[in-house]
Amino acid sequence: MKAWPDQRILDLFGIDLPIVLAPMAGPGTAALAIAVSEAGGLGSLPCAQLGGGEIRTALEAIRRGTSRPMNLNFFCHTPPIRDRYRELAWQGLLKPYYLELGLDPETLLAPPSRKPFDAESCAIVEEFKPPIVSFHFGLPAKHLLDRVKAMGTRVIASATTVREALWLESHGCDAIIAMGFEAGGHRGNFLSDDMARQVGTFALVPQIVDAVGVPVIAAGGIADARGIVAALVLGASAVQIGTAYLFCPEAKVPPLHLDALKHAADDETMITNVFTGRPARGIVNRLMLEVGPMASAVPSFPLASSAVGHLRAKSEPAGSNAFMNMWSGQAARLARRGVPAGELTRVLASEALARL
Repeated sequence: MKAWPDQRILDLFGIDLPIVLAPMAGPGTAALAIAVSEAGGLGSLPCAQLGGGEIRTALEAIRRGTSRPMNLNFFCHTPPIRDRYRELAWQGLLKPYYLELGLDPETLLAPPSRKPFDAESCAIVEEFKPPIVSFHFGLPAKHLLDRVKAMGTRVIASATTVREALWLESHGCDAIIAMGFEAGGHRGNFLSDDMARQVGTFALVPQIVDAVGVPVIAAGGIADARGIVAALVLGASAVQIGTAYLFCPEAKVPPLHLDALKHAADDETMITNVFTGRPARGIVNRLMLEVGPMASAVPSFPLASSAVGHLRAKSEPAGSNAFMNMWSGQAARLARRGVPAGELTRVLASEALARL
């Protein structure tokens, strides 16, 4: 076989290989996105933790580095209503760790950096006109989404259930990311908060494929050619890969996180809310075990991250990962180590095509 069996995503995005780089806030850099796009896949720039100036700087670098299609990713969470009593209770729960590290538990907390897609973000999209924009936690307000689609930009978003996929399709998505329970980082759920009902990738993908008319991108637990082939056989038009790219030199991964990834076993990740207030999959550490993994006292997303951030800032330089959010999917041990992102993209595609 010399051609991919399903060309819909390739035609929709104008790319050569059915591989989408997962937009990983923090590790995801402009250099990583450029490398994947230049190799024929779809690079992605995570924008949720970037200010407007930072997004523009990254996009200018991308413009210089590639003329290939690029995806910009944004969060769509509802800004939380501050609950001072809940935040104080959370600080109280973390107080023993503050004292252990010699920190003042009454430290004033800076607001977290994660923000949802808003008018400023939309103006940047209109300025740079990326061919693809992806959203996490649903979709933005209709007037903003209409502005994005008016430019001819393709819109994609994550679904963790069939019901969410149908909702996204009915609200104008051009493709659906079927995000299985194996995936690392924040869950994309937006119609349900019940983690006990989340679905694994290879049960979710064919059910979403059967339910919607738009192309489906499989995500979660895919780190080698075998996973790509399995996803395509189940009806996906492409795959989205994240954890495997964390080992690439273009990714910005703290040394402690990278070391944990290198040694993570198949059962060493958990879904937790203790770092940000929303469920996300990461490598197990002390905070997850002692406070979570799913803490009922945690403030709404993303407010929990401010208090934990002080603990991380003090402990990480001392060589401790106890308070780090080390996001990872369940298939980290399947990933190649230290391969440049462009080469990894081409090798994964070549091996998958050979197996097909």
